[in-house]
Amino acid sequence: MVSAVLKPRFETCALDDPGGVRSALARWFGKHGKDYPWRRTRDPYEVLVSEVMLQQTQIATVLGKGYYTGFLRIFPDVHALAKADDATLLKAWEGLGYYRRARMLRETARAVIDRHDGRFPEDVDELLKLPGIGRYTAGALRAFAFHQAAVLVDGNVARVLSRLMDFTEPVDETRGQKLIWDWAGVLADPRKPAVHHAALMELGQTLCRPGAPDCLACPVSQYCKTREPAGLPVKARRASTTTVDEHALWLRDRKGHLLLHHEAGKRRTGLWKLPVRAAEEVSLLPVLAEHRYSITRYRVTLKVHDGSRAKPPMRPAEGDAWVSAEEIPALAMAAPFRKVVERLLADF
Repeated sequence: MVSAVLKPRFETCALDDPGGVRSALARWFGKHGKDYPWRRTRDPYEVLVSEVMLQQTQIATVLGKGYYTGFLRIFPDVHALAKADDATLLKAWEGLGYYRRARMLRETARAVIDRHDGRFPEDVDELLKLPGIGRYTAGALRAFAFHQAAVLVDGNVARVLSRLMDFTEPVDETRGQKLIWDWAGVLADPRKPAVHHAALMELGQTLCRPGAPDCLACPVSQYCKTREPAGLPVKARRASTTTVDEHALWLRDRKGHLLLHHEAGKRRTGLWKLPVRAAEEVSLLPVLAEHRYSITRYRVTLKVHDGSRAKPPMRPAEGDAWVSAEEIPALAMAAPFRKVVERLLADF
């Protein structure tokens, strides 16, 4: 935690000098702002793709593994995305998780074509009528694509504002949400919205980070009321983490084909994975591999059992299919299953 000694002295409430806050952020961003590819475009489609990808995925992942540029290579505009079939769409999104985002992005593209002749509307009310567009995304499109006055709050912005205002109530409850958005609206720069919002987000990503922030380097430290920034923001109590085991089957036929399952459930519809079985069906079979992963509040241990040892032999269930090793790389598969499948294919 940054101590009161290391934190610069508070001088002026940010709400009393929004122009000063904007200028300080703009100067700092001009020197330290990072050069992300989505900051080089004003194409609303490209901006939307970046915003949807970054909703629940870190910037380092989106950039480091080429998800953003790769997706735009396959689907360069709303027309290409609108025509995408599930298999191609999910394969392009593979590794990012939360696959519902990809399908909703396609629905947005289709709505832009059907309702607006392929051109994104600039009006906030029209944007909010598009599937998958909420007030944050509408604000991001207006600020970054259209350079229109906008308000947007993400987790980084909420953290910065909670510290600036020394807000000690939960930022993710109704009152907290309203106040944070209201404060963001007061501070928003109507003349340079793209610079202002990018700067505020980047401040939260870098200096005003979770835990111990770098208050001495902060461009708006004179406006920051809190004396204990490491304790903010406050969030409502979350549901406790649940630990679960997931039991999958590793089974190959005489030709070397692997038994896979094509999912039809809500979470990963259209993706391929190893067939999952009830624990009692496979508990006596040897475990060939384990892989741990997290999804929402669950901490999952994926255990892959050797189906060749089953007596009587295991049979395919509905949705299962025999797939050759050569076909597997082209299939869309959730990251945890991709990792164990590649590992076991190399070993067996």
